[in-house]
Amino acid sequence: MLYTTAALSLILFAAQTYAVCYDPSPAFLPPKSNTYRGSAIINDAFKSIAANLDELLAQSAFDTSSFSIEVTTSTDSLWELHHTARDKDPERPGAEKVGGDSVYRVASISKAFTVLAIIQQHAAGNLSIDHAVNQYLDLEGDIQWSDITLRTLASQLSGIPRDFAMGDLLYGDIDPVSFGLPPFQGEKVPDCESSCSADELLENLATRVPIWPPKYKSSYSNINFDLLGLVVEEVTGLAFADYVEQAILQPLGMDSSSFIKPDDSVAVLPKGLNYWDFELGVQRPTGGLYSTSSDMSKFLRHALKSHDILSPQISWFSPGSYAEHLSSFYGMPWEIFRTSSILPSTSRPVTFVTKAGSLPGYLTYAIMAPEYDLGITIFTAGSQTLLDLLREAVTVPLLRAAEEAAQSDLHSRYAGIFTAAAPLNSTIVLSQSDSNGLYIDSFISNSTVVVGDPQVPLSLLTQGLPFRVQLIPSLLYRENEVGRKGEVWRGAVVLEERQEGVWSDNCLTNYDPALYAGKPLFEVVFWEDDGGIIEELEMVGFRVRMGRDGGEKADGIIGGGFANKKEQKVMG
Repeated sequence: MLYTTAALSLILFAAQTYAVCYDPSPAFLPPKSNTYRGSAIINDAFKSIAANLDELLAQSAFDTSSFSIEVTTSTDSLWELHHTARDKDPERPGAEKVGGDSVYRVASISKAFTVLAIIQQHAAGNLSIDHAVNQYLDLEGDIQWSDITLRTLASQLSGIPRDFAMGDLLYGDIDPVSFGLPPFQGEKVPDCESSCSADELLENLATRVPIWPPKYKSSYSNINFDLLGLVVEEVTGLAFADYVEQAILQPLGMDSSSFIKPDDSVAVLPKGLNYWDFELGVQRPTGGLYSTSSDMSKFLRHALKSHDILSPQISWFSPGSYAEHLSSFYGMPWEIFRTSSILPSTSRPVTFVTKAGSLPGYLTYAIMAPEYDLGITIFTAGSQTLLDLLREAVTVPLLRAAEEAAQSDLHSRYAGIFTAAAPLNSTIVLSQSDSNGLYIDSFISNSTVVVGDPQVPLSLLTQGLPFRVQLIPSLLYRENEVGRKGEVWRGAVVLEERQEGVWSDNCLTNYDPALYAGKPLFEVVFWEDDGGIIEELEMVGFRVRMGRDGGEKADGIIGGGFANKKEQKVMG
């Protein structure tokens, strides 16, 4: 097998620049709602989750706890489960029975609404998310305000303090002297037991010092979002709560959500200390929203559908800074978690885009898994340990079931044999497995073996190590001359065996490593028939279209200048 010097150099260059990842993501298009609704796998998972939670909640430790859980896709809700505390405050029991319309304090999930308001105003041209915050607010003191943009605030990269009143030990239940602190006799600092004002916030910030310089290191700050709320007020001329009501809650139909405390008859009120009645004032943008699990599902549906189209300059689910753990990142305002531990058959990472909330008496979590088109709301009132148990008990079996259902659809929709019409000798076999996703099992193009023989030139990309060509959806589509839709996928050369060493974890993806006559070598288009069934596969770089076996053969060669070979041989 001989190669010209130029061709060999090109392939070796591609090998150096084309880092191969072990389990690329995503493995499939986001499943549609009917994939889940018609799936016995998903239904069994929900039944199992409910049974496990019944067993958990039988413990007396959770007698005073209530919760609401709801699972949705980007189009509609799939499942919900609610639990009412067995032991309530008899003088103030709240809602008689907890359901989807029962109201919780969602605490810091409010930050997601604040960021959405900023993005809306950025898209409208009323502000720039990359302008410094002091272009909109009069800010003084030692903090480097001119280096802190709205994006920096939203991404937890400002370096400014976490709180300006809440959390001060001076006003806690424990005597500060017991911590070894000296008695305080200086000027009173804000306590916000009655809601603090914007003036009090800005006056306090003028006396504060940063934790560290802007953009140096991420650190959670509630003040970031207090300031973003003030920016919304500055550019819209509306009170922050009024703007969110008019621009977000009403359009999404979140009729039970508000920054105003609702009646006790719909309230989930935990027994003991809670912040149900606490008015946050200027801190509303960081944690003041009251909402229901049903309403939060509406918000998650909007986020799942719109996160990449809200503004040309913003990808809302992308990370903006590192957190401390290698799997954790901050977004705007998301807490993003990527894990390779959840799927039993593959180390392919799963991304959770989340926002947690916490106020005394309430712990809440909003979770999205965009690759699966799933949103999960978990609201709790009562025990401080319940939420973590619910999160594990719901997300792990649900995502594993969603993976199984998606892989089943992947097999039935795409796997099979595709063959060009005679006399062209071109055939591709696509296979699917839970560990490898959709991949090219073998490919003969114009009587030449491209995939399926260890001696093909593609092996140079992996330095002779075993590999597969896995197909990855691009979320791009084509339309042919008769109006039929084609899904565009990309082929990735993936190592089958993990290598040893620290740098084996380094992966810089490159899904466009080579061209042939100006066309991507491993761009794949799946063409649908009138009923939406895959009937043809086009290998764009190879200028060949192949029909699915069992249907009509495709016309074959696309374009001129490509000769048909009669004998089969290894490409080279």
